[in-house]
Amino acid sequence: LAGFEALIRWTHPTRGPIEPSEFIPLAEETGLIVPMGRWALESACKQLKSWLVRFPQNRSLWVSVNVSGIQLLQPELIMQIDLALRESGLAGRNLKLELTESVIMENAQYAYDMMVQLRAQEIRLCIDDFGTGYSSMSYLRRYPVDALKIDQSFVSRMEEDEESREIVRSVLQMGKSLKMEVIAEGVETAGQRDLLKRLGCELGQGFFFHRPLEAEAVESLLASKRSG
Repeated sequence: LAGFEALIRWTHPTRGPIEPSEFIPLAEETGLIVPMGRWALESACKQLKSWLVRFPQNRSLWVSVNVSGIQLLQPELIMQIDLALRESGLAGRNLKLELTESVIMENAQYAYDMMVQLRAQEIRLCIDDFGTGYSSMSYLRRYPVDALKIDQSFVSRMEEDEESREIVRSVLQMGKSLKMEVIAEGVETAGQRDLLKRLGCELGQGFFFHRPLEAEAVESLLASKRSG
């Protein structure tokens, strides 16, 4: 277990669980994604810090939080992240922020400046859904990126589709040459895990490893690993 990804989920009192695809675009359109994102960041930092205090043997665990394009353009973002870390007591190295390729390239210089400031706090930066956009080694060299996440669309097809398999292989080679961590998204079968291992991928996330968990269930998981 290397870390967690914190995701916003909405359980409506009458409709039950609402898919993120239904409410996230609306939140971005209305600007609500900014306070939602701030709440998610603060909650994730506090939650991970509480686990690190309770299970100190897991001090290298990290939590990743998604940052939307709208959030990135907020001038107070750096201050909000700094405040979330200080109030929670979480070290910057235990926080990972995920940005998509498109968000970075659409705001190239601004994104670079923000990323440099974040890295100065030892916060790790990850490119989410890598392979679906620009996927250029030249731009990766320019930005202070620590990790790449291979998009699940390639992982899901790589066993039977040679093109998807080669894309996965290329991303892994690119990450290795740039000394970046590479994480495979959407791993759902033992076959996918085994193929990724053969290709040299050391980290993965998906239902094969564990389904999404509420905070209480994560505590039970960490407790079982400590006792085991």
